[in-house]
Amino acid sequence: MQINVKLDHGLLPDKYGKFAPENNLLAGQPITSFPIQIENAPRDTKAFALVLIDHDSIPVCGFTWIHWIATNIPADWQTIPENASIELKDRFIQGKNSNASRFVNGKPQTGYIGPTPPDQTHDYELTVYALDQILPLKNGYWLNEFFHAAKGHILDQQTLTLPSRAN
Repeated sequence: MQINVKLDHGLLPDKYGKFAPENNLLAGQPITSFPIQIENAPRDTKAFALVLIDHDSIPVCGFTWIHWIATNIPADWQTIPENASIELKDRFIQGKNSNASRFVNGKPQTGYIGPTPPDQTHDYELTVYALDQILPLKNGYWLNEFFHAAKGHILDQQTLTLPSRAN
């Protein structure tokens, strides 16, 4: 399986992160998710899942920041379209991002929240999973619940590093 996200000069385009226009923000958070191309998924794929996290956030907030988790994305999608987190949210299941943490308590708490690195360019890790079944999860699941449900059901996975600028 191969995944691809179009970068702009080696960086996630500004409209999906910290420098998004005002109409793409909610409570100061960028909420327009970027498109993801998927090619050559295993034949037995029944659904896709994705995890977008930021390990470079650890020195800033003390933990890996979860920006987007989603599962049960239709297996016939060769592209997860731009803004799918909002416009197609009824077509798949989305979990809690780090705004849901009791240490943060921000908004929105489920779905995509784009990169907003405060200190320097961060490398965001996008992993797409090909699954052999629809997972028994509901909207608002936690990342650990995804890993438990997906255990033994991951046919393939691919990871991309998506840098996003701080200034």
